[in-house]
Amino acid sequence: MTAHTVGVRRVYDEPSPTDGSRVLVDRIWPRGLSKEKAHLNQWCKAVAPSTDLRKWYAHVPERFVEFTTRYEEELKEPECAAALQSLREILREGPVTLLTATKNPEISEATVLAKILTDESTSQPEQ
Repeated sequence: MTAHTVGVRRVYDEPSPTDGSRVLVDRIWPRGLSKEKAHLNQWCKAVAPSTDLRKWYAHVPERFVEFTTRYEEELKEPECAAALQSLREILREGPVTLLTATKNPEISEATVLAKILTDESTSQPEQ
């Protein structure tokens, strides 16, 4: 299996030629952004954290480790697992950029997903 890259960027940033497939992974549409300006290939809101988890986390940096643990548990639920599988399939086709509206994408669900996808694509045989 070819290991394609997984990037993380803010959805408000201008698209880059190296983005590959651009996938929004937020549950809520970003404020003030038109669909045309977003340049999305897909909006995968089913893979986003639950509303309860998102509100609890509130992007407080000290909660990121616990957020990651709780989010990884949510990703095992059927709807989330199916959405994560669709991201795996997109990644098989080429590079993927996971997009989020948060001001600090380094501590977002997009970063958690990127790590999961990157670890899988570099350490596991194709299924």
